[in-house]
Amino acid sequence: MKAPFVIAVDGPAASGKGTIASRLAAAYDMPMLDSGLLYRAVGVLLTRHGGDLDDVEAATQVARELTAEMLTDPAFRTREAGEAASRVAVHTPVREALREMQQTFAHRPGGAVIDGRDIGTVIAPQAPAKLYVTAGPEVRAERRFKQLVAQGEAVAYEDILADILKRDARDGGRADSPMRPADDSVLLDTSEMTIEQATDAARRIVEAARARWELS
Repeated sequence: MKAPFVIAVDGPAASGKGTIASRLAAAYDMPMLDSGLLYRAVGVLLTRHGGDLDDVEAATQVARELTAEMLTDPAFRTREAGEAASRVAVHTPVREALREMQQTFAHRPGGAVIDGRDIGTVIAPQAPAKLYVTAGPEVRAERRFKQLVAQGEAVAYEDILADILKRDARDGGRADSPMRPADDSVLLDTSEMTIEQATDAARRIVEAARARWELS
């Protein structure tokens, strides 16, 4: 039996991968999982109950108890949640605890769209369509700055840029499942693109992958 058509969308923070993934999911009428939201939830829930983000055992316990129904909290979308996510994501037991949930989603019979940082390399290496969405750090910082201001957060661009650079280093340098493009992923640099242009480019990449998948 042919494996389901999975679209893996990887890339660093504020590259546009989340918006692109959600638009691809809508275009192809497929369910979507934002894997970064899982790590954000673990970080926020851990600190909310007085836990330490560097406490591997406590973070792992939160990850094991996490369910899809718990992911709707708007607190998971804040700047602090992003930083917390990056810190708990370095813990191998946390990644292992969340891996099964992600891989189960990736094996849905009708296919799926999943975005994150290790989808094409670890979670769904068999995915027929793999995109690595990126942009320059200054561009990504400007995007995140505008997003957070629109959400009512009082932030400074310089602080956001520092966060972006720190997260890139942490996510790319961790020992377990570091952020990197899969060997067979297609690089999509959105630095000079509007979100509409980036989505159109992503659709073309996916269409080419789907044509190959249908012939396989």
